[in-house]
Amino acid sequence: MVANASGEAPATTSSAGELQTLIVVSAAHLVSHLHIMVLPVLLPLLKERMNVGFFELGLALTTFNIVSGLTQAPMGFLVDRIGARRVLIAGLLLGGAAFVSLAMSGSYGWLFVVAVLAGLANCVYHPADYAILTDSIPENRVGRAFSVHTFAGFVGSAIAPPLLLGLAAVAGLNSSVVAAGLVAWAIAALVFLIPDQQRARREQRAKANAAGASVSVFTPAILGLTVFFTLLALSHSAMYSFAIVALLAGHGVTLTVATAAVTAYLTGSAVGVLLGGPVADRTRRHGDVAAAGFAISAFISLAIAVFNLPVVLLIAAMGVVGVVIGMVQPSRDMLVRRSAPPGAAGRVFGIVSTGFNIGGIFGPLLFGWLMDSNQPRWIFGAAVVFMLATALYAAFEDRSSRPRAAA
Repeated sequence: MVANASGEAPATTSSAGELQTLIVVSAAHLVSHLHIMVLPVLLPLLKERMNVGFFELGLALTTFNIVSGLTQAPMGFLVDRIGARRVLIAGLLLGGAAFVSLAMSGSYGWLFVVAVLAGLANCVYHPADYAILTDSIPENRVGRAFSVHTFAGFVGSAIAPPLLLGLAAVAGLNSSVVAAGLVAWAIAALVFLIPDQQRARREQRAKANAAGASVSVFTPAILGLTVFFTLLALSHSAMYSFAIVALLAGHGVTLTVATAAVTAYLTGSAVGVLLGGPVADRTRRHGDVAAAGFAISAFISLAIAVFNLPVVLLIAAMGVVGVVIGMVQPSRDMLVRRSAPPGAAGRVFGIVSTGFNIGGIFGPLLFGWLMDSNQPRWIFGAAVVFMLATALYAAFEDRSSRPRAAA
């Protein structure tokens, strides 16, 4: 089912092909988040095997984000040129190969090769996934499709700590990274088998891209949103990339408790993104929603940084932060959509999404330095600073964007 000439899609139930496409593409997004989490989750085990410091491991995470950040925007153009399904399959195969190879060579030097390959694989998911969904799902259902797609990504992040650490405890570190690679190869096979729902709208999308080709997407608003995404990435990275080791060193909890706390955060994020969809649909004040959410998250994170919370309260606090952070994600995406010129949404999302990679470049270096400096509580303290900065920007953006929207 596709949109008609007026851009309106008939209000019919979704077809089996649409549902199949949504499930498979969402599964690919789940794998992308699982792969993003592989190295952060396995930091304690990698440190022991490679006999290096957290700063050195942070350099590998930075390499991953540099590669992904530099290639994500160009990948959007490649998706338009050769097709999203081909690019997505290639990314899944490459990501799987990267982590399988880590089991074959566990040296610190090879870790950087893995980071480069995994970063290159990671850059395909957003442009390819959104292109497939945009061309496969009618206009009246694409918003919910995006919500399910985002939810799947959070699920991938949430299951990573118990899955990877549990498998490492039972079968060893090598088995854990190989499993992460094999999952990607399995999903690549499913992507190959889904029907090509894009053909019916490919010409329509090409016309829209041609219409927006001459429109500048490097406006102050879009560049500002890139900074916004960078701040968001820095706060989110603190809460999951180094939270396990920070809780172990700074709060004296067991690995099981630390893993449960991070899992609660990531699970809460997955639940929150579904709750945030209706909120985003019912308001135009998306910046205010994001600002309130990050302010609340900063307050709770400050308590985690300062106090030795009981185990149950610690896990609950991490879960609540995750729910609130997840709830603002749809409003965050609406801020980007509101700033995108006609026919340039793909490029705009590609540009602002590099903010995630910029945050991923500098975050691991900062957090690794804090850990090596024996300041684990400042992992959460830094998250508070970044959350407050994100809240202030979101509130400012909401007010400055209204005159632009009116114009």
